[in-house]
Amino acid sequence: MWRRGRSPNTTMELLFVVTLLWSEALCGSPSVQIGGLFPRGADQEYSAFRVGMVQFGMADFRLTPHIDNLEVANSFAVTNCFCSQFSRGVYAIFGFYDKKSVNTITSFCETLHVSFITPSFPAEGMNQFVLQMRPDIKGPLVSLVEYYKWEKFAYLYDSDRGLSTLQVILDTAAEKKWVVTAINVGNLKDERKDEAYRSLFQDLEIRKERRIILDCEQDKVRDIMEQVITIGRHVKGYHYIIANLGFVDGDLSKIQYGGANVSGFQIVDFDDPVVAKFDQRWEALEEKEYPGADIRIRYTSALTYDAVHVMTEAFRFLHKQRIDMSRRGNSGDCLANPAVPWAQGVEIERALKQVRVDGLTGNIQFDQYGKRINYSVTVMELKNSGPVKIGYWNEVDKMVVTKSDLYPNDTMGMENKTVIVSTILEAPYVMLKKNSELFQDNDRYEGYCVDLAAEIAKHCGIRYQLRIVGDGKYGARDAETKIWNGMVGELVYGKADIAVAPLTITLVREEVIDFSKPFMSLGISIMIKKPQKSKPGVFSFLDPLAYEIWMCIVFAYIGVSVVLFLVSRFSPYEWTLEEPEDGAMPLTTESTNEFGIFNSLWFSLGAFMRQGCDISPRSLSGRIVGGVWWFFTLIIISSYTANLAAFLTVERMVSPIESAEDLAKQSEICYGTLDSGSTKEFFRRSKIALFDKMWQYMKSAEPSVFVKKTSEGVLRVRKSKGKYAYLLESTMNEYIEQRKPCDTMKVGGNLDSKGYGIATPKGSPLRNAVNLAVLKLNEQGLLDKLKNKWWYDKGECGSGGGESKEKTSALSLSNVAGVFYILVGGLGLAMMVALVEFCYKSRAEAKKMKMKFTDAMRSKARLSITGSTSENGRVPVAYLRPGLPMSLSMTDMS
Repeated sequence: MWRRGRSPNTTMELLFVVTLLWSEALCGSPSVQIGGLFPRGADQEYSAFRVGMVQFGMADFRLTPHIDNLEVANSFAVTNCFCSQFSRGVYAIFGFYDKKSVNTITSFCETLHVSFITPSFPAEGMNQFVLQMRPDIKGPLVSLVEYYKWEKFAYLYDSDRGLSTLQVILDTAAEKKWVVTAINVGNLKDERKDEAYRSLFQDLEIRKERRIILDCEQDKVRDIMEQVITIGRHVKGYHYIIANLGFVDGDLSKIQYGGANVSGFQIVDFDDPVVAKFDQRWEALEEKEYPGADIRIRYTSALTYDAVHVMTEAFRFLHKQRIDMSRRGNSGDCLANPAVPWAQGVEIERALKQVRVDGLTGNIQFDQYGKRINYSVTVMELKNSGPVKIGYWNEVDKMVVTKSDLYPNDTMGMENKTVIVSTILEAPYVMLKKNSELFQDNDRYEGYCVDLAAEIAKHCGIRYQLRIVGDGKYGARDAETKIWNGMVGELVYGKADIAVAPLTITLVREEVIDFSKPFMSLGISIMIKKPQKSKPGVFSFLDPLAYEIWMCIVFAYIGVSVVLFLVSRFSPYEWTLEEPEDGAMPLTTESTNEFGIFNSLWFSLGAFMRQGCDISPRSLSGRIVGGVWWFFTLIIISSYTANLAAFLTVERMVSPIESAEDLAKQSEICYGTLDSGSTKEFFRRSKIALFDKMWQYMKSAEPSVFVKKTSEGVLRVRKSKGKYAYLLESTMNEYIEQRKPCDTMKVGGNLDSKGYGIATPKGSPLRNAVNLAVLKLNEQGLLDKLKNKWWYDKGECGSGGGESKEKTSALSLSNVAGVFYILVGGLGLAMMVALVEFCYKSRAEAKKMKMKFTDAMRSKARLSITGSTSENGRVPVAYLRPGLPMSLSMTDMS
């Protein structure tokens, strides 16, 4: 329901108010006592009753009401009020009843001959003294079902309204072989009605019942439709018929764009001149004085107003005929035993049934049983533009269709409407400009989706207005309440016409809204804080080869040296006699072998270092050992050299995880997703063991690993010091990686494949136009240009990702510090070995020459420095004289 705007016709307002005051001042005019029984909460109906009393009161005749407010479901309260009204001497009673009190009222009326005029549902049976202001809906309902050619449908009825309509439907179904599923929704308790409605529609979905009749009062229809919208899955492809006479009384705006077909009946034709005139007067009333006047009059209020009209005309007729309507005897006691009926009650009943007027509900005429005849109801359907008349029904012509387009797409007229575009503040899709306060409307925003919306509007020829979603969410359905939030909720409940945002196309969303073709493909990825780059260690020159390889090389070196030593020992070609100098006798007749264990180690080391050696194998076996060792060292050194430059010049980052498997296996790093988003739904619904394991961890983690916004998740990654990983769409991950402080990175591949689409409500006329626009923009390459513009052209970490990728730089001292350490260590070791040799040789000379150790060291030191052991710098030489036995002789060579 909606608030109507005030009429500018102030003259009409003033005239109506003056009429009210003037009529109420006519205290001396003849009056007829009228009773009124109103249920609690019927404020608008009571206001319409008061307006009718004033409107139809004349200077020579008026009605005087006696009003009681009661609970119509309480038979005792109804009895008490009815008797109270009767004892006051009322001539007729206007009021409401329900299933529990209808028999009580009809019984009193039949016994006491008191006419009861009611806008409630038509009572069953023949009740002489009850006038039914509400027309019977059985005929229009059956005709509409036949018109739609339904053969299988569900019938939801309220037992408080009686079962007469249900009986007619079942009788017709038996005749025409319809399959009807009848369900009573009148006994649902208020505290559990939402749960009961959800369970009911789940059962209907299992039975594949997509055609439903709602034979309920407007409040129950409202509750049912709210649950339909809340659940969201019983909209598209469903057809509902609302079996009451106030189709436009309910708030149908939420389901208007949902895609469901909704039909119904309307007894009040607001295009009728009589109704239009009354509507102007109704608008002029003050809501404080006339509760309910702030909204358009409901059909039950219109029936109440017409009832006052009928009573006024009947009693005016009796007054003009001068019929005696006095009350005498004990006729004021309704509980008298025996009961005494009112003698003039039959005259009043006949006068009421003879009334024929045109009211707000059309032609008002009654048959001998007090039921409306010769009435007409309008048949309505809900379109994207609102409720629309498609025909009418009357007792003569039955169903008459004036519009044959049952379910038009309503594609016309969108160019004259400002389309509401729902979106979300999410960089780089939609962002506020730096000086956004200086701009208005759409000019305040910039980003990928802002440009995309402008291009789509250009192709579709529409005007649009960007509106940020109120709760800042994309859209998910609450597990308990089943209510959709975010942008999806705005589309489902008719608050927006289209959503242009990074909205992921999923099955659960596709059930309640429509998506265009994807304008961007993506997948779920992992964001972590970029690890600190590892500085090269002192021995980073060893990194090109693994630790195991270095150990194998050491063992290979030792093994080759030992084998070379052994083959040289066993091979006769490695044993030789020393050749003396010219003219000198050989010192010994024994054979020598150059490849002792130390020489073998030296040979192997020289070959490995690519420096060679002053000795080489002579035997074939020794040369085979040397050849294979040289080949081995060639490959190893070449491989080492090839990798050395990269390991010395590239600063490497060691990532703690590389895939979703790594995340699931460990417990040190927490991980989570955006709350109320498709990523969370992906893990929640996944049947893959890995993703299900991750979901079980995420939903039970304390504190919660879910975040309300993507920016919150990114901030948590940056501040967690590597202890939190955020799961999000790859496109957003790539964008954030290109933004300062450039401290996040994407690891591993995408966990799935999906796309972003532009969403519209079910059955929206924009769907096809938007779909074609997206395909055209994709073929033109504009979508790729927009992505490059907002992702990379405006990147802050360099074209190649800045510091996010490894880069080559000049060698620093830290890169080769280990080489210098080995050099210095080797030199120091050589000096220490030389000192040990010096001391050892000095001690040996001292023992041999029977000298003091200090003198021997002094002599050796003099020899090491000056090259002579004597004072004059000469060195004694030992030589062998020819022909003498081998002995040493010292002489002065000078």
